[in-house]
Order: sequence, then C-alpha cells, then structure tokens
Amino acid sequence: MTTLLPRPVSFARGEGEFRGDPRPEVRLVAGEPEGYRLEITPERVLVEASDEAGAFWAEQTIRQLRGPDAFRAAPLRPGPAVLPACTVVDRPRFAWRGCMIDVARHFLPKHDLLRYVDLLAAHKLNVLHLHLTDDQGWRFEVKRYPALTEVGSWRPESRLGDRRGGLVNARPHGGFYTQDDLREVVAYAAQRHVTVVPEIDVPGHSQAAVAAYPALGLHGGGVWTDWGVNPRVLDVGPETLEFYRNVFDELVDVFPSTVIGLGGDEVPDQGPEHGAFVRALAAHLTGRGRRPYGWDEIAESGPLPHDVIIASWRGEEQGVAAVREGHDVVMCPEQHVYLDYRQSDLPSEPIPVGTVLGVEDVYRYSPVPPEITGDEPGRVLGAQANLWTEHVDSPRRLDYAAFPRLSAFAEVVWGTAGDPAFLDRLTTHHLPRLDALGVEYRPLAGPRPWQSLPGVPGFPR
Repeated sequence: MTTLLPRPVSFARGEGEFRGDPRPEVRLVAGEPEGYRLEITPERVLVEASDEAGAFWAEQTIRQLRGPDAFRAAPLRPGPAVLPACTVVDRPRFAWRGCMIDVARHFLPKHDLLRYVDLLAAHKLNVLHLHLTDDQGWRFEVKRYPALTEVGSWRPESRLGDRRGGLVNARPHGGFYTQDDLREVVAYAAQRHVTVVPEIDVPGHSQAAVAAYPALGLHGGGVWTDWGVNPRVLDVGPETLEFYRNVFDELVDVFPSTVIGLGGDEVPDQGPEHGAFVRALAAHLTGRGRRPYGWDEIAESGPLPHDVIIASWRGEEQGVAAVREGHDVVMCPEQHVYLDYRQSDLPSEPIPVGTVLGVEDVYRYSPVPPEITGDEPGRVLGAQANLWTEHVDSPRRLDYAAFPRLSAFAEVVWGTAGDPAFLDRLTTHHLPRLDALGVEYRPLAGPRPWQSLPGVPGFPR
C-alpha cells in the first residue's frame, strides 16, 4: 500500500531511505504530457519528466512521501528530510482535472483564492474554473463599464438557507477583483501549473449586470438577493451583444487561458434569439483565438462550432450527446461532483441541499460513460468538481464543502478509482496533510459542532 494520493501508475519500494535535501535532480525526457518517473535511492532523488508540469507533479509526490510536516508553512524539526527508497512512474489520465469555484454568490477574497490554487496544486488538479458573475454579484473589473463593480458587486442582503424557510441575512455582501488582482492569480497559478478559466455567465444569471446597466435587461431590478433560477434574463439585442463583446475583450486581455467560459445555463423560456446571442459571443471568442466553454444547455440552442467545449452538468447523457456531435466535453454532472450538495442524512449537516454525496460516492465516479467509445468524433477532456456557494458564505464553509471529497475526486481524475484501501489511505495518510495545511474539512464521521448551522433550512432531495 502506498501513501500517495492521487494514486500513481506504479509504485515500488526500494531498500533503505534517502536523508538530505529533498530537491530532486530533474531531467526532461520524451514522454506523455505531465508524466514523470521518480527514483529515490539512499544516494539521490532523480526525476525524469516529460515537461515542466510533470516535474512539478513529481515534487508534489516527494512532498507527500515526506509526511504531513512537509505541508506546513515552516519546518518544525531540524535535520535532513527523510524519504523512503522507491520508484514511482506516473502520468495523469485526463488533461482537464478541474475545480469550479463560484465567487459570484459569495465572494472569496484574493488571499483565500490563492490558497485554493495551492490546494488544487497539492492534489495535482490543474484547472481552476472561476464563475465570476451571476445574479447575486459581479466580481470582474471592467474598465469600460465601471458600474458593473460599483453597483453590481454588492447586494444589501442575502437569503439565509433555502427560500422556503423565509430567512434573510441582513448584512450587505460584496467584493470584486481588480484586473491586476486576477493577473496576479493567473501568474501565481501558472507557477503551479494550474490554468485559470474565467466565466462570464450569459444570457441568464445576469441580474447584477442589469442592476448596473438597466438597458441590458428586459425587466430592470437590483442585484438579486435570492437563490435559484431568476426568470429575468438579458435583452439579447444588438446593443447588449456589443456590450458583452467589449466585456469579453477585457476578460481575454486578463486571462491567457485558451478556454473562456460564457455560461448559457438555466435560461427560462429560452428562445432562438438566446441561442443566437450565445453563438455570436462564441464566434467573437473564436475570433480572439480562444475556445468557448459553456454549460450543456448551449448545445440545445442551435448548431455550435465544433471548437465549443461543453460542460455536462445536468447529467452524463448531455455529455454523451455532445461528444457524438463532435464536441470536446468536460464532465461535471451534479449527481456525482457537486460539492455543495449535502454529505449525509445527518440532521447536523449544515444547510442540506441536493442529494447525498459523500466521499465514497465521489470516489466511485467514472468520468467516461460506457456509451462513449474511441470512434466518437468528440472526446472527454476530463472532469471537474463544482463548488457553488449560495450556501457557502466563508472560506471555512468552503473547506467543509470541498474536503475531503475534492481529495477523492483528485484521485479519480488523475488515474482510476476503485481501490478498496482508499478510505484507509485517506484517513491514515492524507487527512493529516490537510490538518497540516489548516484545511477545516468535514470529518468522515460527521460535522464538528461548530460546522453545523442549526435552524437554517436547506432543501434536501
């Protein structure tokens, strides 16, 4: 049994141990993208990697082998590092190993966002999808349209729990990232081989933009203070299209990612004009040398260029259909990887929404449905876990929702799941690493008393 998470392709123990400086000798050799071979002997630590990303993932493996103290911000004990003699051969199964964080419903300050980049990198996850705009807040500075953040970045109150409970948190909520903030996040992530994929959601989930510029909408209104699907959508006329072309132009100047998200989900009474609006923005992004990325509803709004990537969130069948139509797909079905969903039937689960999705449920997920074969014109790029934040209002709550389920997901997308020793490895070896990192994860037995939220209603399914 290894101590590694994610699991490597192969792991073999050797004789003895290495004591000394754990920084490896690195050689770049031919091989599969992000792959590496790590050899530890009593005399040396050697990494042969196919690229810089592979060398970085090898360093994360070395960190795991050193033990939990290697995950602390400063060394606790003097003396050389101790590593077991071993040989690790490793490469990821998927190129897209992602996590979506919704910073629109509840803003995540920059410091905490950078911390999550570190957490993703420690788990060999390589895509951070930022959901930057929604009905409840606009988080991206647009210099041409300053009211988007002056007006749209805050709301006077928030729904507390599910709307059926009628509770309100009367404290104003807000925040946004300047363009330089986001350039910093992008650069910080790139150093850790994490790509930041931004998303501006249209034509639904746009009430914060309408609050700032009422001419964009059909019904007006302020920044939304409720959760759920807002029936108000954009007025998808030519003026609105030009507005959003300008917004996306500033977005692509900040984010070098080849992939740019444009939303497209949950548009009530969607008509052909909404699909035409999304396709026009997709064409604009393509003209800027980027690949549009949208939620799976956009595949139902009319023919899309094949370079559009589909995020299959409502289930797997939408992803299967998109692959057969020639699209690349990122699998993120709510039934398997929505980490805001409740983790058990325990009454102490805070704001229980959705179906039960525990650590073992996430670990059992397979991102490629059996219906997809190698003959399909499209392909599954990988998968991502989604952290929606209607009911996740602080970094502590985000930790609780994410971990250790995100650790299980990391192993699924790096290699294969199904190891009967997974929970033992998680408990014995990996939870102490999360403790050292200061992650306030949910214990496997249930929430700690201060992690519950008595009296705040959810909506379990």
